[in-house]
Amino acid sequence: MRDNPVLMQVIVILCAASLVGFGLRRLRQPAVVCEMIAGFMLGPAIFGAIAPEIHAQIFTASSLQGLQSLVQLGIILFMFIVGLEFRVPVGDRKMLFSAASIGISSVLFPLGLGLAAATVLYKSYAPENVSFWPFAFFISVAFSISAFPVLARILVDRAIAHTMLGRLAILSAAFADLLAWVLVGMVVIFASLHSDWTPTVLLVGGAAAMILVLFFVVRPMVSRYLPATGQPDRALFTLILIGLLLTAFVANFIHMHEVLGAFLFGLCLPRDDRLLNWFRERIEPLATILMPLFFALAGLKNASGMFNADALDILALVLVTAVVGKMAGAYVGAKFAGYPSRVALSLGALMNARGLMELVVIKIGLDAGLIESRLFTIFLVMTIVTTMMAGPLLTLFGRKSADEVQGSEEPVSSL
Repeated sequence: MRDNPVLMQVIVILCAASLVGFGLRRLRQPAVVCEMIAGFMLGPAIFGAIAPEIHAQIFTASSLQGLQSLVQLGIILFMFIVGLEFRVPVGDRKMLFSAASIGISSVLFPLGLGLAAATVLYKSYAPENVSFWPFAFFISVAFSISAFPVLARILVDRAIAHTMLGRLAILSAAFADLLAWVLVGMVVIFASLHSDWTPTVLLVGGAAAMILVLFFVVRPMVSRYLPATGQPDRALFTLILIGLLLTAFVANFIHMHEVLGAFLFGLCLPRDDRLLNWFRERIEPLATILMPLFFALAGLKNASGMFNADALDILALVLVTAVVGKMAGAYVGAKFAGYPSRVALSLGALMNARGLMELVVIKIGLDAGLIESRLFTIFLVMTIVTTMMAGPLLTLFGRKSADEVQGSEEPVSSL
C-alpha cells in the first residue's frame, strides 16, 4: 500500500462514505449527502484534528495528484451527463410560466442577498489579489445554485416525481440550473478582466468558438451518424468520449474550467433518449463511484482549526442568506404564479437543496482564486446543511402539497 497511496486513499474514502451512508439511512438522506459528510469528516477539520499522524500518512500532499486526476475524470463525466440530461421544457403554458417564474425568482433573490453578504465577507475572506466585484459576483452566484440531481432523487424516493408538484419542481430547477450556469460562465469571464487583455481575449474568443463548433459542427455530425433505430454503436460511443475529453482539455486551456466544457459538450448533443440511456448505463455508474473521491478531495481543502467564534458568525450569515434567499425566491415565484402557500413552501424546500452542483461551483471559485480555503469550508458546510434540510422541510410542509398544485393535468413533456 505504501507503493500505491492512491489505492489506500480510495479504499478509505469509499469505506467512510459507506459507513456514513449506513448511519444516515434511516434519516432518508440521499447518498450525495452521506458522501459530502464523509468527505468533510476526512478533511483536516475532523480526521486531521483527531488523528493528525494517520491523516498525514494517508493523505500525503505528494500523493494527492493521483487522486486529483481520478476526481477530475469523475467530475467531467458527471457534468457531461448533466448537460446530456438537460431538456428544454415544453407543455401547457401555465406550467411553463409557473416554472419560469419560480426558477428565475429562486436565482434572483439569492443573487441580491448574496451581494449584500459579500460586503461583509470581502474584508476578511477575500483573497488579497481579488477586487470586490469579481468576489461579490461569484459569491452571489454561489448562493443561487440548486441541485437538480438531489431534487429529483428526493422526489423519486417520496414517490411524488410524477405529481404536479414533482413536475413543477423539476421544471423550475431546470430553468434555475440553466440561468445559474450562464451566470457561472459570465463570472469566470468577468474575473479574467484586468490590464492584460490577452487571457480575456483567449477566454471569450475561445468560448465563442467552442460553442459554435459544438452546436454547428459536432451536434449535426452526431445526429448524422446516430442510427435511425436501435442503440448507438461502440465506434460512436468512443468518438463522443474523445470529443468530451478534448472539449474539457480546450476549456481548461482557455481558462474556462473543464467542467463547463464538459457541460457544454453534453448540452450540444442531440436530445435523443437512446443516446442518453446509452451513456447513462455506461458512464453514470463510473461517475457515481468517483463522486465520493470528489467530496473527499473537497474536504481535504478545508481550513483546519478555523471554526472560532468569528467564523461561526460568518457561517450563520452564510446559512441564513442561503436559506432565506432560496426559500423566499421560490415562495414569491410560486405565489406570483398563483399557487397556495403550502406548495410555495414545499418548492422552496426542494430548491434550497444544493448538493454536488454547489461544490462544483465553489471548487471553480477556489481554482480560479476567487475565494480561499476558509470560505470554501464555510460554503461546504452550508451545502451539506441545506441539502440535508430539503427532505425534512418537505415533510414539515405536508404531503398534501403534492395534490394542491393547480393547473393543467396534461403531462409536461420535454424536447
